[in-house]
Amino acid sequence: MAEIKTIGVLTSGGDAPGMNAAIRAVVRAGIHYGLKVMGIRKGYNGLINGDIFEMNLRSVSDILHRGGTILQTARSAEFATEAGLNKAVTITKIFGIDGIVVIGGDGSFRGARDLSNLGVPTVGIPGTIDNDIACSDYTIGFDTALNTVKDAIDKIRDTATSHERCSVIEVMGRHAGYIAIHAGIATGAEAIIIPEKEFDFHRDIIKPIIEGKHRGKKHDIVILAEGIGGAVEMAKKIQAETGIEARATILGHIQRGGSPTVMDRVIASQMGAKAVQLLKDGIGNRVIAMKDNKIVDFDIVEALNMTKTVDQDMVELAKILAM
Repeated sequence: MAEIKTIGVLTSGGDAPGMNAAIRAVVRAGIHYGLKVMGIRKGYNGLINGDIFEMNLRSVSDILHRGGTILQTARSAEFATEAGLNKAVTITKIFGIDGIVVIGGDGSFRGARDLSNLGVPTVGIPGTIDNDIACSDYTIGFDTALNTVKDAIDKIRDTATSHERCSVIEVMGRHAGYIAIHAGIATGAEAIIIPEKEFDFHRDIIKPIIEGKHRGKKHDIVILAEGIGGAVEMAKKIQAETGIEARATILGHIQRGGSPTVMDRVIASQMGAKAVQLLKDGIGNRVIAMKDNKIVDFDIVEALNMTKTVDQDMVELAKILAM
């Protein structure tokens, strides 16, 4: 690989708390190692359109505590085409970018892989609140999102108890139930419904609610992953079956925002610095990951071919604790 003197950094896909911490680490580590760092606004769309500027230490001051991403993010249909990809490669040459750090999820990594195949070294950093990157035990933003969900459910529980209601709460996770299962355990949900596991409405939802009522419970919490959907309809069915007043709450994009937790700030900083170290040493086409509490890296193709499922021990624990 040719010597890398200038690197770019972009954020792609859904935003996640801690992305700014990762950007900050990439910029400051890059400057520390004598590299020029170029910020690419609005993901691959910005790369194609040359929305690129040089970053310095001041560029990333006072961003560590901020949610979202200062580089912004966008989806790009053009980048998915051969012409768009070739245009992106041309733009990297025009701006003298020798390698790129991509912060995002699986879709972002597929774009990074495609750039790598055309000779632009890339390193991916897993940034998504869903915690669904197969090669990594943890993704940036997950802890912050969980705390946001926990705070919301704690508040909903107060009013649910006052009215003796059942609350059906829909959290993010289109294809993954990590937020649902962790938040459910943390908030004492009676039922947790996730995409990875089939459920029976009467056995998994109605039965624990009725049993809880017989034990004198004044409220019920049902957590539903976005991939299952239908929180409003489920609340209506629960009320019709049990006679217990039920309400639905869809937490939505509140889960993406907010100041990142210490955990997200630290892990994002570690991952950002690791990505720069790889490029500095002439190593590209990798994905940064956390395995057994250590920051490691995988070949990007290998990482994309991995699969990840919700820990069944966590699913079982949730059932035991909800009794």
